[in-house]
Amino acid sequence: MTTRVVTTSPDDPVADAAAAMVSQRTGSALIMQGRLLAGILTERDVLRAAASGTDLTNSPVSAWMTKDPEQASPDTTVEDALQIMLLNGFRHLPVLEAREVRGVVSLRDLAASRITRHSAT
Repeated sequence: MTTRVVTTSPDDPVADAAAAMVSQRTGSALIMQGRLLAGILTERDVLRAAASGTDLTNSPVSAWMTKDPEQASPDTTVEDALQIMLLNGFRHLPVLEAREVRGVVSLRDLAASRITRHSAT
């Protein structure tokens, strides 16, 4: 899990969220309304927005984000997180504890975990 997450608000322009994602070298941004998770914007969402011909400097994140995304908890196993992601076609899964964001787990994180676990045995 990555604890350094990019966050933005639903009203922020897609271009700003995408720039923050590039700057932080991450494939997703969590969309927050106050302290609550409202959605997630991923690289795929940014590509869809760009392909639509929409002006990304004026288009709000809320128009392209996934609202109320599936989520994991810190207690979710690697196998369970992987199953959620594969069954739903996700590459990023927010991790929340008592409705508070703790981080984001990616397919890359899960793959690294499995490789590390196998090499340790």
